[in-house]
Amino acid sequence: MCGIIAIVRRRTTRATPDAERLLARLTTAADRIPAPETDDLGADLDAVGSELRAIDTALRGEAGLHALLGDPSLVVGLTGRLADITLGLEAIESWLDVNGDRLGELESINAALVAAKDAAWAIEHDRIRTARAVEGLAGRDPSSASLAAFLSIQQALSAIDRLEVRGRDSAGLHVLVRGHDLDLDDPATARLIADRRADPLFTDGAVRTPDGQLGFVYKAAAEIGELGDNTAAMRKAIIADELLHLALRGDGAE
Repeated sequence: MCGIIAIVRRRTTRATPDAERLLARLTTAADRIPAPETDDLGADLDAVGSELRAIDTALRGEAGLHALLGDPSLVVGLTGRLADITLGLEAIESWLDVNGDRLGELESINAALVAAKDAAWAIEHDRIRTARAVEGLAGRDPSSASLAAFLSIQQALSAIDRLEVRGRDSAGLHVLVRGHDLDLDDPATARLIADRRADPLFTDGAVRTPDGQLGFVYKAAAEIGELGDNTAAMRKAIIADELLHLALRGDGAE
């Protein structure tokens, strides 16, 4: 099975969400989780789910990434509150397993419960996990442009992981960087490029410089292995690629 993933992006114009406000909203969602026996269980779960989805939306993209990486206490706070929310929703689910057959609106209540659980899962396993993965790729003291670029790279790697559920013998990633501030004729930069640009087959690690831009390719193949091996190999190569990190260092890089 073959699959192609393309990430085309532009820099965000959305302001970075306020960490204190996000934590306050998540606290409100946690406090609004109803007792299972409440008369308006479905409506209350809808309200909790709506608040969680709004927080998930705020944490998406480049702006959300800056919020999560700009204030380490935000991730700690979100994780703690999400644990409380998950416990509360699981308690309702357990109660419904025993008592749901006597509720006239069980279907709508269950739909609201599933939606709330999905939103809580997305915050923890999509937003927070993505931020940690981008931080691992970008390294220490990344620029704003670097974080945005590595977010796109992480999104591509994550999508490849999903594709590999059906076929995992090989995978590849091409990264095109424009707007970098590198002088490609500078001897130090030229040395980093020379051997990689000379590769005629564009194999793993090769580099191209079309119109002064920089194109990088990372490839991995393992006929026998485990899911995630290919992206793990490419991730390791990306982290270690000095030229890529130099290219993404400038604020104009994309």
